[in-house]
Amino acid sequence: MERLPKQKLVLVGLTLFSMFFGAGNLIFPPYLGASAGTNIWIAMAGFAVTAIGFPVLGVVAVAKSGGLNKLAGHVHPRFAFIFTLLIYLSIGPCLAIPRTASTSFEMAVVPFIKEGSSGALTQFLYSAVFFTIAFVVSLKPDKLTDRLGKIMTPCLLALIVVIFAGSVVHPAGPYGIPSKTYGSNPFVKGFLEGYLTMDTIAALNFGIIISLNVQAMGIRQEASVVKETIQAGFVAGGVLLMVYSALAHVGAVTGGAMGLGENGAQTLNQAVRFLYGNGGLVMLAAIFFIACLNTCIGLISCCSKYFCTIVPNVGYRVWAFIFALVSLVISNIGLTRILEVSVPVLNAIYPIAIVLILLSFGFPDGRKWKAVYVCSISLTGITSVLLSLEQAGLSFLNPGLSMLPLYDMGLGWIGPAIVGLLVGVLAGFAGDRNRS
Repeated sequence: MERLPKQKLVLVGLTLFSMFFGAGNLIFPPYLGASAGTNIWIAMAGFAVTAIGFPVLGVVAVAKSGGLNKLAGHVHPRFAFIFTLLIYLSIGPCLAIPRTASTSFEMAVVPFIKEGSSGALTQFLYSAVFFTIAFVVSLKPDKLTDRLGKIMTPCLLALIVVIFAGSVVHPAGPYGIPSKTYGSNPFVKGFLEGYLTMDTIAALNFGIIISLNVQAMGIRQEASVVKETIQAGFVAGGVLLMVYSALAHVGAVTGGAMGLGENGAQTLNQAVRFLYGNGGLVMLAAIFFIACLNTCIGLISCCSKYFCTIVPNVGYRVWAFIFALVSLVISNIGLTRILEVSVPVLNAIYPIAIVLILLSFGFPDGRKWKAVYVCSISLTGITSVLLSLEQAGLSFLNPGLSMLPLYDMGLGWIGPAIVGLLVGVLAGFAGDRNRS
């Protein structure tokens, strides 16, 4: 068999969607809708570019290149190792995996805890159960389509549809007036909000797990596996677009009637309380639990697969257990401190990931255009690291960095990336002339 039947392709796409769709993906669109008001769809267009377009392109780029290590290897083997390791650690046990448990606990458990009960003990017990489930399901990464695509994701989508349908049939009010940040340039603001989902980095990791699931369905030829993985990426992107749009609409009508809340979680709370009363809180708790669990399972699986390649003496199941255990500890006692370190790291490597993905399409021959990869990634990396250090508190960097084009929009790395691209192209042509 060289092609998946449409039903199986949809299931694989839903599996990839569920791995992308975590707590942040639930929170950002409603808050965008509440903030953008009547400018919602312009803002959503910008959001879709970075929260859907780049992640899908990331899956395609990794599938076509034969893995993240090979793609990053166009720059240099040492860079490939360090960059890949940083990505897996940042969105794995050092940040994203622990956050799935802590966020779902805040949304799914805290609203129902009685006053005076031990919140710390409750959180520990919840995290233990949460990571036990995630560990057990992740033990067979090639079966995630059966468990996530067939069961968990349809339940998640059904609950979201219920909330969206309620807001259409019985809207809280009309779209409100755009907030100040969405009043002048809603497209750029939406673009930056999607950038913060960090799904582009996750996409560089999830491709390997999706490929395993495609192979488990009977696809053996490498070219066919790549093709089906890419198609699954587009299916996931289509579902993401529909879900994000639905959640943004819910946020827009809720914000128009009740005002702008502190964050997207509060906006969703207001929406479900208005539509379904206390029963809505139970529904929202189920949505957050399923979304966070799906993402946790996907992250444990892809991180364990990767670490098996660099430390082959330690098996997949052992790595999965280690990541689940470490994440359990961090989610209870050290997440805030880890965030202080990990978030700047994520901000530093995210622009590099975007440039690497775009280069894979514009310059697929990494050997011929090695200078393009080296120059572009070097300048992008240096700039993004400096910008992250500035955000972390090194204010003395501000005078120099503030001179960068698009700095005020939070996109100061784009100028150096373009300069690196042009220098690399010129160096490539000069090298061709010297060889001839």
